[in-house]
Order: sequence, then C-alpha cells, then structure tokens
Amino acid sequence: MSSLMQGVIGFAVFIPCIVFHEVAHGYVAFLLGDPTAKSRGRLSLNPLKHVDPFGTVLLPLLLTATGMPAFGYAKPVPINPHYFKDYRKGMLLTGLAGPATNLTLAIVAGLVSRGLVAAGLFQTTVGYWATFVLYEFALINLVLMFFNLIPIPPLDGSRVLPIFLSDTALQRYHEFERYGVLIVFGALIILPRVFNIDILGTYLDVTVRPIMTLLTGV
Repeated sequence: MSSLMQGVIGFAVFIPCIVFHEVAHGYVAFLLGDPTAKSRGRLSLNPLKHVDPFGTVLLPLLLTATGMPAFGYAKPVPINPHYFKDYRKGMLLTGLAGPATNLTLAIVAGLVSRGLVAAGLFQTTVGYWATFVLYEFALINLVLMFFNLIPIPPLDGSRVLPIFLSDTALQRYHEFERYGVLIVFGALIILPRVFNIDILGTYLDVTVRPIMTLLTGV
C-alpha cells in the first residue's frame, strides 16, 4: 500500500474520531444542565458542524507533507460551566467524555480487527481493507485519547486537573492557561525538529502501543 493511500485512509478515519470526541463533550455537558452545545447545533454527528478549516484540514496535510506525524483538531464544542451545579465535577465529567468515547471506539474497532485476522478473513480483498481501516481507526482513537489527557490547556486533561487543585492553585492554573497552546505546539514541533527531543512520541509509544498490541495482537 502506498504512503499516499495510507495518508488518505488515515485522514478519512481521523474525521469521525474527532467528531465523536467533540459530540461526547457536548452531550455530557447537556446531561449536566448545559444547553450551550445543543443550542448551537453541535450535538450533531455531521462533520461539517465540527470541522475547523485549519486544525482539521490544513494542519494535518501540512504535517504529513513535511514528514511529521499527522495531527489535528476539530472546533471545540462550546461549554458553559456556569450551568454546572458543581464546577469541578462538571469539568471533570465533560473533560473525560471525549477520551472515554475514543477508548470505547478503539476497543470495539481493535477487537473486530483482531477477529477478522483470527478468522482468516483479512486474506480476502474486502477483509484486508476492512482490517486495515479498523486498525487505523483504533490507533487514531487511542492517540486522540492519550494526547487529550495531557493536563495542558486546551487539552481535556486541563478539565480533569481542577478536581485535584485547591482554590488558590486552581486560580494560578487558570492564569497559566493562556500559554497552553504554545506549550503544546512546542512539544509537537519545536522540540522534535530543533532539539531532537520527542517527548510526545515517547509518551504515545509507552501508552498507545501496548494497548494496540493487546487489542489487535499486532
């Protein structure tokens, strides 16, 4: 299989992964009393509701073209924590909703992929492509899950962290949030390309790879 075809399939699989991730955030927020995402039409599985022209399309293509791992993001689902009865609990649950959804999807896709291999169906043309797409779907979901659990704004881990912080520490953490995007892009681009330090790659290797092997046997 050509690298171009792998890239096309990876990009096509990436879209539903991030759509389910974002819708999960909005749906859990809605269950907790926040109607913001629903009122703005963001509880839809229509990809056009969630695609960010730069983060979902241009950034992954640019990274792939420069030989770097494809990465991207969707438009964040709007959440208003003022609707939550308990701010910390509400942020925790909405923050975990996206990664939990990715984990569920990865488990299902990975086990089905493994089942196709065990049954020998991957030797047929249809079975081969189905196995490959399911494997990629599981892999991308796990990457999204573990990446988003990093406790740096605007990633989902930053919504989980407040449950462990005192009021004073939480205030200081909010002041730090403005630098979160710079830190994330620094870890993604500057450290690997300039200093040859791939912290993110190492982190994903020790988290994603063992689970992929457990799920798919590969």
